[in-house]
Amino acid sequence: MKTSLSWLREYVELPAGISASELDAALTNLGMEVEGIVDQAGTILGDLVVGRVLTIEELTGFKKPIRFCTVDVGRGTPQEIVCGARNFAEGDLVVVILPGGELPGGFKIGARKTYGRNSHGMICSAAELGLSGDHDGIIVLPPSDATVPGVDARPVVGLDEVLIEVEITPDRGYEMSVRGIARELATYFGVPFTDPASIAAPGATTDAPHPVTIDDVVGCDRFAARVVRGIDPAAQAPEWMQRRLIQAGIRAISLPVDITNYLMLEFGQPMHVFDLNRLHGGLVVRRARAGEKLTTLDGVARALDAEDMVICDETGPISLAAVMGGETSEWQEGTVDVLLEAAHWDPVMVGRTARRHKLFSEAAKRWERGVDPALPLAALQKAVDILTGHAGGTVDERVLDIDNVAAPVALTLPASAPARIIGLPYTPEQITAFLVKIGCQVTGDEVLSVVPPTWRPDLAAPIDLIEEVARLGGYNEIPSVLPPAGASRGLTPAQKRRRSVGRALAENGYVEVLSYPFVAPGTADALGLPPEDPRRSAVRLTNPLSEEEPLLRTTLLGPLLGTLKRNIGRGRRDVALFEAGTVFLPHLTSTAPPVLGVDRRPTNAEWAAVNAIVPEQPWHLAVVLAGDIEPAGWWGAGRAASWADAIEAARVAISAAGVAEDRISVRAAERAPWHPGRCAAVLVDGEVVGHAGELHPAVLATLELPKRTSAAEIDLDALPDAPVVEAPKISTFPPALLDVALILDDTVPAAEVQAALAEGAGDLLESVALFDVYESAQLGEGKRSLAYKLTFRASDRTLTSEETITARDAAVAVTAARFGATLRGA
Repeated sequence: MKTSLSWLREYVELPAGISASELDAALTNLGMEVEGIVDQAGTILGDLVVGRVLTIEELTGFKKPIRFCTVDVGRGTPQEIVCGARNFAEGDLVVVILPGGELPGGFKIGARKTYGRNSHGMICSAAELGLSGDHDGIIVLPPSDATVPGVDARPVVGLDEVLIEVEITPDRGYEMSVRGIARELATYFGVPFTDPASIAAPGATTDAPHPVTIDDVVGCDRFAARVVRGIDPAAQAPEWMQRRLIQAGIRAISLPVDITNYLMLEFGQPMHVFDLNRLHGGLVVRRARAGEKLTTLDGVARALDAEDMVICDETGPISLAAVMGGETSEWQEGTVDVLLEAAHWDPVMVGRTARRHKLFSEAAKRWERGVDPALPLAALQKAVDILTGHAGGTVDERVLDIDNVAAPVALTLPASAPARIIGLPYTPEQITAFLVKIGCQVTGDEVLSVVPPTWRPDLAAPIDLIEEVARLGGYNEIPSVLPPAGASRGLTPAQKRRRSVGRALAENGYVEVLSYPFVAPGTADALGLPPEDPRRSAVRLTNPLSEEEPLLRTTLLGPLLGTLKRNIGRGRRDVALFEAGTVFLPHLTSTAPPVLGVDRRPTNAEWAAVNAIVPEQPWHLAVVLAGDIEPAGWWGAGRAASWADAIEAARVAISAAGVAEDRISVRAAERAPWHPGRCAAVLVDGEVVGHAGELHPAVLATLELPKRTSAAEIDLDALPDAPVVEAPKISTFPPALLDVALILDDTVPAAEVQAALAEGAGDLLESVALFDVYESAQLGEGKRSLAYKLTFRASDRTLTSEETITARDAAVAVTAARFGATLRGA
């Protein structure tokens, strides 16, 4: 919101010598964020003076008319100035900037030779001084005893103004007006305030100046209109109005439109002006219908939504209500009969319409924050007065006012509540005084009954009143008391698990990424999830950040593979990424949850009903790999990442979570989006906690990822808590190392063979590890050789060869009995 100090002073008696820092502090303490306070006189540097044109010589021979002037600027010698404007004559008073000065935008003025003559300075137009957008001619000042050559021209043309720009919080729409800011400053300084909207305005008449019907009183609960006929279509807005509009960042367009913009800034009431002769029949205010379109004033044809409110005539929609008018009924040059409209619209509807159409007009910004529903008649009366005062015309005495606004509801506030919540000893008298200052009607003593003013739709609950007490009492008066810090219990097991897993993967060469949890509706299809897969059922956000990604992820792989694709597209060939985060698994239900208030604690039944719909949100871990897992170099050839690396990443993560190796197992599985022949289920204590392997070729083709890209995803919340780890007993005796190669069916999982060896070898076995897998025709069809390295050690002695071989044979015997394994080479 931009305005000027002089405009505010018209309605609030601010201290005469108020400084910029005092004004800044006042606005900040009132809850406004001050973007800037600028003294406009400082925007033009150097000498800007009043001059009197003494002589004018018309120069010929150029493409455009040029004048060579001599101007009295109160110095000993008249200034010679070349000027291209023609709207002044000898004897006129003009505004001159002398050499050495600088205009807004960094345009420096000097003495130079142009059009064959020496020019010392510039005769200025309003546009060059930043006062308006009018480039047609220079400023010609009216004669005055005080306006003499040589005096400072800044106060003469209004450049002695102080401009104020503040950012308004979304809950305080009333502050997006001179009326609102002036009222707040009057409250802060304790000075009188004059409400610009407190003007005499006639009420609704029996006959309307134009027929209007409201079909939806929820979207539009008030609609008022006045008609003026026979205005001068060439009339321009007065200079003071144009100046204030430009200072507020609004371009001056035409008198009727400028008036509506001016009153939007002053009152906070957006309005619209229609060309009465371009309307066909009566107006209807309703919701848009399927298939309807409207070309708005910005020239964009918009497909309307059923939630949009529109103003229609017999031809269809002519205005996107509360957001922007349509081009078929807008004011145009030559318009002589106008219909001025001021209404009150539903803030929720306006906010959604503005976002849906990406059309954030100044009117929409005010409507979605809340506008005073008592303003329409006063705004129309002032608009009519200004319009007829500068453009003539005949006012239709009939007034339309369809008023369905609900009366403000009284709020009950215990007088002890502000002190209890804020922490300061406010008395009932102080609380009443604060609330009366902002326009509330307050009755009662120990329990206050408070009726908020019409311009404060944000005061909807007792806690809002308490916030006002804190604000008006002074935020700086509230003591800063830190809550007592209790003894910390440290990290939870889940937090420790996530940190340990992340550290382990980082140490193994993976890079952590963080993705948004939002996905597009086509993600499930891209990942090849079958129709019956529960991961296809995703939570849809009511108000997503992006309409393209309105769903919450049910797997980490969708966003993570998108990150992988982005890295590969930027030239990274070898990528290993991981992410830990929540997924959202909805509970399918046909009933809506109960609406929970803030006035009491929910009952157990209400809490259970709500949680029945809240989706499960387990923490998952996912890794993806593409390219080489081991780089090539002078040291030798590299190695491409494969399904085995994805499985190993899952094992590393689970081990880092404190799960012992003997509790982890891997077996073949089929699950999208993995390749059915290269997918493994990862189990802990026999329960599946995740899957790993190579991604399906169709998925890789759809996502445009390299062949053999592998991934893993595990449920971290499904892992058991890490047990207390006892310090290992380290034997000082030498180990005995033996290798065994077993021939088995190629369908037998290597992990199960390893577990059988450990079971059969007994307590002397320290470790067992697979180091070779061999297949050949000599072994037979469907056979393969698995070679394991066995390490035996005793804690109290050196093992003999007989003990070692006996333990090995026992291990082989278990595999033979369980899987039909035979020793290779035996």
